[in-house]
Amino acid sequence: MSPDRVLVEAQFNRKVRSYWLLTGSILCVVTVVGIAVLPFWLLLGHMLTERYLRRMTCTLTERSLKVTRGVLVRNEMTVPLDKITDVGLVEGPIMRWMDLQAVKIETAGQSTAGAAVQLVGIVNARGFRDQVLAQRDRVSGQQGSRRPTPSEEGGLATEGVGTETAVLQELLTDIRDTLARIEERLPSP
Repeated sequence: MSPDRVLVEAQFNRKVRSYWLLTGSILCVVTVVGIAVLPFWLLLGHMLTERYLRRMTCTLTERSLKVTRGVLVRNEMTVPLDKITDVGLVEGPIMRWMDLQAVKIETAGQSTAGAAVQLVGIVNARGFRDQVLAQRDRVSGQQGSRRPTPSEEGGLATEGVGTETAVLQELLTDIRDTLARIEERLPSP
């Protein structure tokens, strides 16, 4: 299988243009300077939001999530699936009113706080999120060989131990396995 094979191409709801226009208008009204800009926003906003929507893509491949967007400045991001820590959904009051959701993608090692990528208006956002998470789990499962847990090695047994202890032990085992995979990729001194 080719690592660049496209699995899903996200479709965007056209209502997202109205959402962008409305939130831009609200921002203009709330700021004193923005009130003067509001007529220009209403005139140019339709054209800009249409161009932005046409140029926005989100593609799930076997190993990554590729996002392209922007009108004046084109921004292309490739997020490796094994670096994705969470894919969340955001629904503000205006989004709920317009039947829209934002997909928020967070990654390990982000240089800034917040989401690495946030996309508003993906059709069937819950289904898309589930597909990304399922593919991420498939990719993560393929990398590295799984090491036995201490209970499998004959060490600490988890039978009869509280659920929190078992979860903690599993988490620590996952951390150990991840560190081992990182160590394997580091060059030898």
